[in-house]
Amino acid sequence: MNHAVIYHNPRCSKSRQTLALLEDKGCDITVIEYLKNAPEPGEIHKLMTQLGLTDPRDMMRTKEEEYKQLGLAEQQGEALIQAMTTTPKLIERPIVVVGERAVFGRPPENVLELI
Repeated sequence: MNHAVIYHNPRCSKSRQTLALLEDKGCDITVIEYLKNAPEPGEIHKLMTQLGLTDPRDMMRTKEEEYKQLGLAEQQGEALIQAMTTTPKLIERPIVVVGERAVFGRPPENVLELI
């Protein structure tokens, strides 16, 4: 049985669909409600590596109002990582990790390549 970690927002339909898909596939799941338990910078770096990303912006919801309010379009690197730590709403969701690989659950079927 695969063990999956999902960075989950229960208010997000895609996140709920992804979680349901993992449950339907019989995965052992650890749910991290990242809005309540924001990841630390080191965890964000690890997720970026697992997702195959080099630019933190690729892990961000750039259309969120907070992105504009914080002036993040002009920021780079560690400033973006810190913004995701202090304002976790900016993190793209859901993220599913299985082993050392991760995918965004948009669409939810993306997780099938991991399990």
